[in-house]
Amino acid sequence: MSNEAPKRPRIGLALAGGGPEGGVYELGALRALDEAIEGLDLTQMDVYVGVSAGAFLCSCLANGLDSKELCRSLLSRNPADHPVHPSTFYTPAIGEMVKRGARAPRLLLEALADYAGSSADQTLLDSLTRLSRALPTGLFQNEPIRRYVQKLLTADGRTDDFRRLERPLYVVATDLDSGEAVRFGEPGFDHVPISTAIQAATAIPAIYPPVSIDGRHYLDGVLLKTLHASVALDADVDLLLCVNPLVPVDTVRAVEKGAMRRGKLVDRGLPTVLSQTFRTLIYSRLQAGLATYEPRFPGQSVLLFEPEKDDYRMALANIFRFSTRKAVCEHAYLSTRRNLRERRHEIGPVLEQHGLKLRDSVLDDPDRSVWDQLSMDPLPVTRRLDEALTRLESLLGES
Repeated sequence: MSNEAPKRPRIGLALAGGGPEGGVYELGALRALDEAIEGLDLTQMDVYVGVSAGAFLCSCLANGLDSKELCRSLLSRNPADHPVHPSTFYTPAIGEMVKRGARAPRLLLEALADYAGSSADQTLLDSLTRLSRALPTGLFQNEPIRRYVQKLLTADGRTDDFRRLERPLYVVATDLDSGEAVRFGEPGFDHVPISTAIQAATAIPAIYPPVSIDGRHYLDGVLLKTLHASVALDADVDLLLCVNPLVPVDTVRAVEKGAMRRGKLVDRGLPTVLSQTFRTLIYSRLQAGLATYEPRFPGQSVLLFEPEKDDYRMALANIFRFSTRKAVCEHAYLSTRRNLRERRHEIGPVLEQHGLKLRDSVLDDPDRSVWDQLSMDPLPVTRRLDEALTRLESLLGES
């Protein structure tokens, strides 16, 4: 008879992207999981895998910043709480625009010369497409994001170095010139500062410019996969908790719920059409990937938490409006608690198999709020911030 102690289950966390709004949703969901699952410590996971906004949250958790501290920082105006300001994400890339724009005269001359020496079947318009090279590769700077993360991860004994973390952290980005995924944090890529890796992993195409690292250029990791959950499963976790905020909206009940006038996404203009297209593509890819996990990783459990398709508050939230962050965080917290409550007979046995347990008292408390355990009241958004965001929305042509 063996006297060996039972093997402790290995538990991992995989967080998808979704921009600032998706990150806020994930934070609310993580706070609900933290409170509702007994034995779960989100700062002590055996492996962290983050894409885009999820990479930022994973890096904070791996550094010991728990969900309570992160929720405080969401609304706090106290510098000690690492408040998030819109300027961190939405500082116009003036330098990039000027640099690219300065190329326009030369490109125009080259286009005209190309047209003059071309065959009869090439039109002037064909030649003028060369001018597209003068367009900026991103509207906003992402260097402020790197500086913010670096400051956050180098304070209070935390680290901006993958190699100094106690727990494995993988930040996934896309190599622009090869189209392949790169896992910052694994050997060969662990010398890159975590803050720089997050800058690359959050470089949403057209919103932020590609990030240059060691002579290569990188973009958002969600371009290839939604969660990259297989990275954690390959690390032999027994249970993987996943949060994905990017779900396409179904507007069938939007008019009934008062979320839309006609239930037509086209009414909201190009940003919403592009958002729905993007969400649909990556969601179908996520479903296809999940279907392969059971045969590929037998005996390993995956629990996925995400919004419902008629979750209009999340799906139709303005990604550029920080004034909604308090409501989105609370909404994500409540909807994740409801998800756990409604699926408790399915989720409970899975958690118990891995040494965890649902707290029924948390799930069944009708008055519980995300702010209850934070020792702070949710702060109102300042008038100056609202005015700045209104100007930004007008600039972006929100319908």
